[in-house]
Amino acid sequence: MQAKIKQLADYRGIVSDAIIDEIGVKARELKGATVVHVNATNFGGGVAEILDNLVPLMNDIGLRADWRVLHGVPDFFEVTKKFHNALQGQDLVFDDQELQLFKFINEKFARFAFLDHDFVIIHDPQPAALVQYVAHTNPWVWRCHIDITHPSAQAWSFMEPFILDYQRMIVSAEEYKKPDLRIPQQIMAPSIDPISPKNMDLSEEVIAHYLDQYRIPTDKPFITQVSRFDPWKDPEGVLKVFELVKQQVDCRLVYCYNMSADDPEGVKIYERMLATAKPYLDSGDVLFIRGDDPVLVNVLQRTSSVILQKSTREGFGLTVTEAMWKGTPVVASNVGGIPTQIQDGVTGFLVEPLDLDGCAEKVVALLEDTDLAARIGQQAREYAREHFLITRHLLDYLNLLLSLK
Repeated sequence: MQAKIKQLADYRGIVSDAIIDEIGVKARELKGATVVHVNATNFGGGVAEILDNLVPLMNDIGLRADWRVLHGVPDFFEVTKKFHNALQGQDLVFDDQELQLFKFINEKFARFAFLDHDFVIIHDPQPAALVQYVAHTNPWVWRCHIDITHPSAQAWSFMEPFILDYQRMIVSAEEYKKPDLRIPQQIMAPSIDPISPKNMDLSEEVIAHYLDQYRIPTDKPFITQVSRFDPWKDPEGVLKVFELVKQQVDCRLVYCYNMSADDPEGVKIYERMLATAKPYLDSGDVLFIRGDDPVLVNVLQRTSSVILQKSTREGFGLTVTEAMWKGTPVVASNVGGIPTQIQDGVTGFLVEPLDLDGCAEKVVALLEDTDLAARIGQQAREYAREHFLITRHLLDYLNLLLSLK
C-alpha cells in the first residue's frame, strides 16, 4: 500500500464539511505558531499513534509542529512504568534512588531538547518533570492519558509539584479531574485516524491475504483483545471469559499485542500468558499475534466476531474506538474512558471488570445473534464518526492553543 502524507482535505466525505471549514478558520488564527509534543516513545501504545497522525496534520494546516521523544535508559523506564501503575492506583513504594533517576533523566533531556516553542505539550508522567528544568515564559500543558482517579499517595505527592507548574492539565474523562488541583483542567478525548493503515477501509483481497499470511483460521468465529500486555488489561481474565464462552459456542481467542519501548513489564506478562494458555495453544484455539503491522490489526478488528477490552483500569481505550469505527461489536469493562465511548446496549456492551459470567454472556449473545451484532456495530461506527475521529481532536487542540495565546 502506497504511503502518502495526509492532508486535511483527505477527510472530506468522512466528516462533515463544517468541521473541515472550522478547522481552516481557526488554523489561520494560529498560522506559523510553533508547538511541540513530548512523550516517551515513538512506537507502541496510543499516545505515539495519535502523535504520528496528529503532528503531520498540524503542519498541513499551517502550524509549525514538532514531536520530541524523551531519551531514557532501561532503569528509567522501569521506574516510569512503576509510576504509570502507581498513578493508576497500584500500591507501590519508590525509594530515593528511583525518584532521583526520574528527575535526572528529565533534567538531562532538558539540556539539549530546546523546548522554546510557542506552546509545549507534555504527554504522560515520563517527561512531566521537564517543566521545572526548562526556563520558559511560554505556556506548557500536561496531557495525562491515564486514569488518575485513585493514585498512590507517594506517587501523586511526588508528581503534583511538577504538574502545578503547568498552565493547563488535559485529561480524557470528567472523573479524572483533580478537584483540589490549583491549575485549570479540561477534557479532551483521544482519537483515531480513519484513513491510517490501522483504520482505513480494506478490500476483501487484502483481508484474505493477511489471514493467509499470518495463518489465521476462519473455520470458526474468533474473539480478539487488542492491547499491550499490561496488568491493567487483565489478560488472565480474558482467557477465563474465553473458557466460559467456549462452553456454549465453539470459537477461538486471539491476543493481538505489541511491545512498547517504554514498557519493560510487557515481556514478562507475555511469557506468563504463553505458559498459562499453553493447552489452548497446542489445540490452536488461542493465538498470540504480534500486531506491529497496523494493517494486520485492522484485519483482525474487522474479521473478529467480537472485540473484548477487559481492562481493570483504562485511560481511554483507543482499541475500543478502532473496533467501533470498523463496525465490530465490543464488549468492554465499565471503567475509565470506556463508558464515554460505549452506550451500553447501543454502541456496545459494558460489563463490570470482575463479572466474568456477565462478560461471557454478552459475548455469547453477539456470537449467536448476527442481527444484534450488526446493529450494535453500525451504531458504534456512527458514534465514533461523530465523537472520536482525528479531525475533532485537531479542532480541540486548535481551541486549546487559541485559549492559551
